[in-house]
Amino acid sequence: MPERAPVPVDRALPMEEARELLTLVRDIARREIAPTAAEEEDAGHFPRELFTLLSVSGLLGLPYDSAYGGGDQPYEVYFQVLEELAAARLTVGLGVGVHTLATYALAAHGTDAQRAAHLPGLLGGGLLGAYCLSEPSSGSDAAALRTRAVRDGDEWVISGTKAWITHGGIADFYTVMARTGGEGAGGITAFLVPGDADGLTAAPPERKMGLKGSPTAQVHFDGVRIPDARRLGGEGQGFAIALAALDGGRLGIAACAVGLAQAALDEAVAHATLRRQFGRPLADFQGLRFLLADMATRVASGRALYLAAARLRDAGLPFAQQAAMAKLHCTDAAMQVTTDAVQVLGGYGYTADFPVERYLREAKALQIVEGTNQIQRMVIARHLLGPETR
Repeated sequence: MPERAPVPVDRALPMEEARELLTLVRDIARREIAPTAAEEEDAGHFPRELFTLLSVSGLLGLPYDSAYGGGDQPYEVYFQVLEELAAARLTVGLGVGVHTLATYALAAHGTDAQRAAHLPGLLGGGLLGAYCLSEPSSGSDAAALRTRAVRDGDEWVISGTKAWITHGGIADFYTVMARTGGEGAGGITAFLVPGDADGLTAAPPERKMGLKGSPTAQVHFDGVRIPDARRLGGEGQGFAIALAALDGGRLGIAACAVGLAQAALDEAVAHATLRRQFGRPLADFQGLRFLLADMATRVASGRALYLAAARLRDAGLPFAQQAAMAKLHCTDAAMQVTTDAVQVLGGYGYTADFPVERYLREAKALQIVEGTNQIQRMVIARHLLGPETR
């Protein structure tokens, strides 16, 4: 990965300390993440020690309340931190985004007592989270989930299987959506389940095309008992909580996609500058220069789109449609930019000796997670035309 320059002075940031924060993140990425990224991804190694470092550095709770160990950072800044981490290694950027997603239900809908009891450990105590919504038979149709929680006195008994869970099997806590009532969205409730709960097990991680260092696994709940004090929000509010979390999660994926695309662009520019053909640098050839220009434009437009949505969120304005647009555009852009980066490097780009082939494999996952891009188009159209349209 080429050495990244300091945070550009023309990068618009809401306050000067945000530039200092992003500079710190770039330094951590350069020293601690990027040097071993290729080797560890190839070996399928999850860098748990890096997440401990990020937690100690205050980077796992940036958008949350400092009273509970968070960073009090606007989402406009937090998402740019995700972009920087993803540019160094997508497993890390995505992992921080998933942890933040898993923490949302407690931070936004937990009682004061629940937040005081659990948030400090989740935000700065070295714990790692996972978000459990999807199931083997309910992916895009998440409201059809079958995992059930049955009340037994002051406890709930959870049974079922969740699928495609990032950090499945290694997380310290799981935010779980389970059915406590009838069919449909209104029968779902959210729970905070400790990772070491009796009856909670995980299947072997999925064998994936990319993101091999990020474990994705089914998680099984076989009569898992938790106290009612770990129910988040009211009974039947779980699906609304899940969707609100996903709106932010989609912006996190958009930011990660921009970071991945930026890393691919940096590699392509470095190669075009150094590689010579026909006695001239590749960068002298107009066809390649135009390709690089298109790549840079896709990166910049994606960054502008996710930041515009983040600023809406920070202002307390509706942002769900813009989040879907950002997720759609940024992940499609990452797929195109990484494909073009492989083309710029030619035969070298198709080998594992250079990172762009890994970037290409990783970009594909981003078009699927947090709602496929086809689902994002449905969300956008629903906002444009109204919920009753088909």
